[in-house]
Formats: sequence, structure tokens, C-alpha cells
Amino acid sequence: MDGFPWLLIAAAGSAIAALLHIGCIAFGASWYERFGAGRRVIRLAAAGHWWPPLMTAGITAVLLAWALYALAATRHAPLPGSDWVLPGIATLLLLRAAMGFALGVLRPGYNGRRFWLLSSLACLALGLAFAFGAAR
Repeated sequence: MDGFPWLLIAAAGSAIAALLHIGCIAFGASWYERFGAGRRVIRLAAAGHWWPPLMTAGITAVLLAWALYALAATRHAPLPGSDWVLPGIATLLLLRAAMGFALGVLRPGYNGRRFWLLSSLACLALGLAFAFGAAR
């Protein structure tokens, strides 16, 4: 099966995740809290500290780059290094999902079980979309 639909899903999922992170920067502590950031990040965001938006902007940039790589591969005009970048993204996301599930069991208080479960499911789904798309 062609990887095209999987890469579109991967691109859309990455773009949506990037938009949610931009929302955290724009709307501050309430959004960080809603999406399960740790207490320290929420407290810093509420105080107007520079660290949460900078960290979130970095995550947003990575997610947008991932979306761009997936989208470019659907156009048969892949970006340089796509042959190793797309499987690398899939690997990172699948490892993050596994780590998140483990942390949800071993250290649920860090961000809470709900955060670890939902974010890990999102990483698992996105990782599988990248993996299936890269395997085209």
C-alpha cells in the first residue's frame, strides 16, 4: 500500500499538535494546565517567565518541521534526508509513547496519569502514521 494517506495523517497530526502548542504560548498558564504540563511549567507561565514559551516554541518548531517532511514526501518531492528522517521521527515518537506509558505507571504524579496516557496515545498514533508512511 502506498504511504501517501499515512504521510498525510502524519503531517496533519504534527500540524495540529504544533497549533495546540502555539495555543499554549498564546493563552498561557490555563492552556498549559489544560494540556497537562507539570506544575512548575504552569507556575512559571502564570508568572510570565520566559522559559515555558521558549520551550514550547522549540517543540512547535520541531513539530512543524516534522509536518513539512511528511507533507513533502506526499508530493513526491521529499526533503533532503527523508529516507532516514521519516523513520527517525517514527522511532522518536514510538519511544516517547513507550516512555510515557511507563512514566504513567511508575511516576504518575509528575504530570498525572491522564496526561501520560493521552499524550502517549497521541505519540503512538502519530509514530505509527510516520512509520507506515515511511515504509511505503
